[in-house]
Amino acid sequence: MKKIRTPLLLSLILGISCFSLDLKAQSTERNQSLSEKQQTLIPIVAYTAIGDLQNLKPALNNGLDAGLTINEIKESMVHLYAYAGFPRSIRGLNTFMEVLDEREADGIQDEEGPEASPINDGRDKYDRGVETLYELTGSNWGKPESGYGAFSPAIDTFLKEHLFADLFERDVISYDQRQLTTISVLSSLDGVEPMLGSHFNISLNVGLTPGQLQEFVSIIESTLGEERGDVAQAVLNQVLENRNSEHYNMTSILPEGNEVTGGNFTGTVWVNMIILPNDHLNTNGGKVKFEPKARSYWHTHPGGQILIVTDGTGYHQIEGKPIQIIREGDVIKVPPGAKHWHGASHEHSMTHTAIGPNLDKGGVEWAEPVSDEEYDSLH
Repeated sequence: MKKIRTPLLLSLILGISCFSLDLKAQSTERNQSLSEKQQTLIPIVAYTAIGDLQNLKPALNNGLDAGLTINEIKESMVHLYAYAGFPRSIRGLNTFMEVLDEREADGIQDEEGPEASPINDGRDKYDRGVETLYELTGSNWGKPESGYGAFSPAIDTFLKEHLFADLFERDVISYDQRQLTTISVLSSLDGVEPMLGSHFNISLNVGLTPGQLQEFVSIIESTLGEERGDVAQAVLNQVLENRNSEHYNMTSILPEGNEVTGGNFTGTVWVNMIILPNDHLNTNGGKVKFEPKARSYWHTHPGGQILIVTDGTGYHQIEGKPIQIIREGDVIKVPPGAKHWHGASHEHSMTHTAIGPNLDKGGVEWAEPVSDEEYDSLH
């Protein structure tokens, strides 16, 4: 494959040039491969997007044989209409129906899979779409004051209310599956390189690694040909170069500290206490790095706690509330006495500065470990 390094405007479909959020994969993650289900999803979406129904049929058979459920494939074809249009989506769904009929006639019983859960969120859909965008990009989106969204407010409304609320809130497929669907469509189309770059960025944000995206490009090349592969490769090269050059890793300023063994954490955790309480300071603070899947036990702080995420992505949960995804730049203010836990995500490490104010009210009070079931409930 030719390595093209063409300068490209990498703007989100909503109009930004690049993301400030950096969830850079760790070196151990770069070797991870796409699963067989992920690999087979890419040709299904690509062939649907370009209307190649002849090649779509064997791709659908491969996906079903790899374990994709009927509802996962249907949802991907529904999702892709937002980028390739209703005609391509509907023709893909009709072809899928034919394949299922043929497999049933051959005695093959494919797994239906879960359907979308009811959405009971009564908040304004525009606000929900803005919230989803923050979760995907780390940027706060409101009413646009310039650009195409201000020029045509209707498209801004449709994007946020329909694409990022109606579609993205459906739980049949995960965010990484939706992003694989999106970049498969965009890699199949001409003249949409800025949007492809933006969605490569989002793919990295939701947990796909540079190595997995490189594998994605190889599959696009084998599916759609060298020319399409070269374009996708050029865009991915630029995205990774931009993220690496723009990343300012605050965690490198301070050493990792000491590895915590046993005690009140699950997994590998490093702690460097940089503020120790004394007669003049009624607080403490330290740098804490969690390796992937590492987390604290449940605990409380009588005086509350402040967490400032300086690198990576992780989770935080207050008892009785849903798990919160936390990213570089997030500040979490834990109320006094709130039982909570925090740690790294499944795929990424996470580093934060933990500040314990009001120590005159008492120090941390540790409780039980966070179970695997509790930790995995968001994944």
